[in-house]
Amino acid sequence: MSGNEAGGVLALPDTALVGVGTRPFGVYVHVPFCASRCGYCDFNTYTAGELGTAASPRSWLDALKRELDAGAALLDREGRGAPPAQTVFVGGGTPSLLGADGLAEVLDAVRAAFGLASGAEVTTESNPESTSPHFFGRIRDAGYTRVSLGMQSAAEHVLKVLDRTHTPGRPVAAAREARTAGFDHVNLDLIYGTPGERDTDLEASLDAVLAAGVDHVSAYALIVEDGTALARRVRRGEIPAPDDDVLAARYERIDARLEAAGLTWYEVSNWARADDPDARCRHNLGYWDGGDWWGAGPGAHSHVGGVRWWNVKHPARYATMLADAALPVADSETLSSGDIHTERVMLTVRLRTGLPLEVLGAAERQAAARAVADGLAVIDDERLVLTGRGRLLADAVVRDILLASEAA
Repeated sequence: MSGNEAGGVLALPDTALVGVGTRPFGVYVHVPFCASRCGYCDFNTYTAGELGTAASPRSWLDALKRELDAGAALLDREGRGAPPAQTVFVGGGTPSLLGADGLAEVLDAVRAAFGLASGAEVTTESNPESTSPHFFGRIRDAGYTRVSLGMQSAAEHVLKVLDRTHTPGRPVAAAREARTAGFDHVNLDLIYGTPGERDTDLEASLDAVLAAGVDHVSAYALIVEDGTALARRVRRGEIPAPDDDVLAARYERIDARLEAAGLTWYEVSNWARADDPDARCRHNLGYWDGGDWWGAGPGAHSHVGGVRWWNVKHPARYATMLADAALPVADSETLSSGDIHTERVMLTVRLRTGLPLEVLGAAERQAAARAVADGLAVIDDERLVLTGRGRLLADAVVRDILLASEAA
């Protein structure tokens, strides 16, 4: 089974459709628009100047509705309807550039095509500078239940290195506005290890996060991605590359501060209030637990029953294909049993719930035992769970387990 830009073909085999609706099912919507490009970002995003008249939020939204309707029809088995979305995540790009009314229209489109399951989690990412009390009130009324705000740092000079345009205090103010508007679940994103970031800068960022009263924090080590403005600056020697030892120390400090405040890790880079299971991002858990999702929008990826596909990247091409009644599929792949096993190990070992030992072969179990002996993991209820040190070396733990399987 394959797809291509010319035809937009997507033929899901019956084996992929078996069990649809019994596994976690979510809808991801990619908004490809940004007011400006952050220096570290390699996501599929475009500024107005880059797009010109080739595409617009209106043409994107019209095309999005077509894709969602086509997706629901494709997943409708024997006329029983497509599975309702248990989670919806609107990401980007900068979804808040659509405004509250635009985001309401996005959710209405998802609701019309797939429907929403009872108690569905509905998240949108937002740039703090393009939000307001009215914005949060309007999207809460529209049905959004969760907001994720890009903060990155509370230090102005760190934001400058990252080419972030928001003022340092705005994310905390926006988080408070979201909570006042009725959002129980608010996330703040941090990036740590930016060149020039000091220990005091990290502490100030953590102070701000905790003062905001959010129930979820995501913290990511800065990665210098090829092709970005940041990578070019590092290559020219204008700024140093992130230091691995500094990144490790920063991670340990973040974990300690958040845990002390009642925010417990549930995935290597994510913390949520320990006393509220709903504080965890259910949409992302669907990814990590091998669920199904339809990814709509330019460049979005989808997965259903072991089949994965991804859309064409440019918004103009995306809209044109859908206007021609073709799905905007760029390419696709059917995962082998080995692929599925590899991804399960890679993803579930990062979760606090851990990797079930029963899915491992004999050689892989021996590698897991070595991780325990080295202090990188523990066995809890027949699951391999990373220790604090193990989380810093999660990729190495995964590599050792999978290499053991190949050598067996």
